[in-house]
Amino acid sequence: MAVVVLDAGHGGSDLGATYQGRQEKDDTLALTLAVGRLLAEDPDIDVVYTRETDVYDTPLVKARKANAANADYFVSIHRNSTPVPNTYSGVETLVYSKGTRAETLARNIASALSAIGFADLGTTERKNLTVLKRTNMPAVIVEVGYIDTPKDNAFLDENFLAVARAIADGIKKTVQ
Repeated sequence: MAVVVLDAGHGGSDLGATYQGRQEKDDTLALTLAVGRLLAEDPDIDVVYTRETDVYDTPLVKARKANAANADYFVSIHRNSTPVPNTYSGVETLVYSKGTRAETLARNIASALSAIGFADLGTTERKNLTVLKRTNMPAVIVEVGYIDTPKDNAFLDENFLAVARAIADGIKKTVQ
């Protein structure tokens, strides 16, 4: 059985990125729980959440939760943003290092999201992010569209279940 830790980015007093009243922490929690429900349908996957409500834990605490769960994979769900709204559109995945199982996971998730209509902006190495650096398993951050791009918000809202299913399918493709 594969243990997959799902992390809803931000939470509690940490709103994450915001745009016209929309808060990243809310989008990430809803999407993470939906992905988890879909993964839980697979008897060979055990889902563990870093949060299931609107609370805040530090990235280090989240990494420690994943390590304590002896997870096989860690997927943190976020929304992207830029200083100038409506500049970019699409999905970006972040890994600690390329050429790893984490990059395979990132590419599988991004490919599934691209297949339903998101632009794939690629996978980027980010050595300074705690949840990527301090987890003992392949770890990925998925930036699911830009919260400050109305087109990305509309796509997420109108295709919410398909987006959740694409993320779950990308994880399943890696796990199996």
